[in-house]
Amino acid sequence: MSIHEQIAFIKEIPPFDNLTKSQLDFFAENLDIIYLKKDVILQQEGVEPENLYFIIKGLVQEKQADEVISIYSNSEIFDPISLIENRSKYSFVTAQETICYTLPRAAFIKILHENPALESFFFQSISQKLNANMDNEKNRELANMMVAKVKDANLHRAVIVPFETTIFEAVQTIKDERVPTLLLKDNKGEIHIVTDSDFREKVILNRMDFDDIVGKISNSGLKYVNENDFLFNAQLLMTKHRLKRLVVKNNRDEIVGIIDQISLSSFFATHTFSVSNEIDNAKNIEELKKASQSFNKIIKSLHAKGVKVDFISRLINQLNRKVMNKLFLMLAPKELIGKSALLVMGSEGRGEQILKTDQDNALLIDDACESTDEQIKQFAKLYTETLVEFGFPRCEGNIMVSNPYWCRRLKDFKDLIYEWVMKPSGDNFMNLAIFYDAVCASGNRALLDELKEYLFKIGSTSKTFYMHFAKIIMDFNVPLGFFDGFVFDSKDKEHKNEIDIKKGGIFIIVQSIRTLSLEHKLMRVNTLKRIKELEKKGEFDKEFASEITEAFNFLLTLKLKSNLEKLDSGKKIDNYINPENLTTMEKDLLKDSFKIVNKLKKKLEHHYKLNYV
Repeated sequence: MSIHEQIAFIKEIPPFDNLTKSQLDFFAENLDIIYLKKDVILQQEGVEPENLYFIIKGLVQEKQADEVISIYSNSEIFDPISLIENRSKYSFVTAQETICYTLPRAAFIKILHENPALESFFFQSISQKLNANMDNEKNRELANMMVAKVKDANLHRAVIVPFETTIFEAVQTIKDERVPTLLLKDNKGEIHIVTDSDFREKVILNRMDFDDIVGKISNSGLKYVNENDFLFNAQLLMTKHRLKRLVVKNNRDEIVGIIDQISLSSFFATHTFSVSNEIDNAKNIEELKKASQSFNKIIKSLHAKGVKVDFISRLINQLNRKVMNKLFLMLAPKELIGKSALLVMGSEGRGEQILKTDQDNALLIDDACESTDEQIKQFAKLYTETLVEFGFPRCEGNIMVSNPYWCRRLKDFKDLIYEWVMKPSGDNFMNLAIFYDAVCASGNRALLDELKEYLFKIGSTSKTFYMHFAKIIMDFNVPLGFFDGFVFDSKDKEHKNEIDIKKGGIFIIVQSIRTLSLEHKLMRVNTLKRIKELEKKGEFDKEFASEITEAFNFLLTLKLKSNLEKLDSGKKIDNYINPENLTTMEKDLLKDSFKIVNKLKKKLEHHYKLNYV
């Protein structure tokens, strides 16, 4: 490679993208290239390392004795920490023919001390690294917006009518079809356009006859864009010709829609506002369903912009609740309105579910509600079935309003909570955990508040109760070995060399924080907000609270990134990730996150004496 190619290669590897031009030139001048066969020991455990290695092509294993701790591949580095400490903790062995750049330790240390950003990266705390990675991810992923296609935006339907259509008929069509514009086709096959502003400014102000032909007020000379063209090019075309809208065609030269400035702006702003308005303005089930089907597009757009996962989850959670509330008001018998509360629970209740995975909901009914049991049953079944049509999968555990167990009057729910608390069992603890995360998505929130106050009133003050409530975390192992290597479930043939990031990290954090919050009788349901409350109450110091927060966000980010990739390739959404699909930095941060999970788990073990359960 030339020096320019070497510099370009180094700049693509964080944190070396922070180097100045002169520092990059210095690196390039000191680089050497080596070609290695399989099973060559590049760096021996216990010796002083001589070089920093940049892998151009190949595979290198980090090993402790015969155990593989980590694997490095194309465009990754190893082992900067050994260079800083001047002692190699592990051995590095080629797993196949490999080509590497080598940078002498002296050159690396020199630039390390000259560049504050580089030095900060290698010496900063775990939480600082995790947060810095999010910022880096934001800058890197922002480029994805430049390759978004026209078809990815929210296009208006193209409705084409004859040029000779009367003004009255045209207005009637716009109203019936619920579109802002009409396309007109004349007897020569030419296409024209008429907008709602044309009717205001040309028809009304000029007092035109409503029986006159609409073609008289139309505009010609339309500009077209292909649905597979870049959205950025559509924006340039509008700017160049001072247009407010473009007609969109497919590869068969067929008109498939219209894109306007609002749609374009909405996309670059994730079109959240327009979708929210669509939900508010939906007049029937189909319109509401259409609005809800835009959520994945919003998620992809936000993720591509590098928006942090906690913001994405909060935003999508709010949109989901708006849909559920609107659907409830559309379907519920009038006797239920104001006399019931639609509850969402689990990850949806905590505001941590992003992609639709399942329904976790319940219906809490006021004792004074006059709806019959049969009316409630029919509504509950219809509500669940409609949510399924909207893309909310059924809950495998049947935790849905259509299940009579989760559809009760206030008095019956109190009896249920009393049983969960006074008759501890695995199922009762699970149900209690699910309910504790409940929020009101529609209806009378005071009913839920009354239930939770009742829970806190009868809740045990004995550590034994919380000991048994928390002990489920002992059934889940953090998938990190003694020597910081990832541990895989050898019995799981379907997900060989993959990690269940929910069982190994996310759930342990959620349940640990949930248990401490229940003991402190906190009304908060979101895990991050619970962490802040627990910090205020002295359960965590500021640094550890920050570490848990950043680790939780990082685990959720990896899960979302993996599932968006699976969604695009038509694979099943699940909780598994393959560490080999991660960058070196992501692998290191995943290990750091698991260390924080282990630290939290040990705190709960000590706090509740879980080893004695």
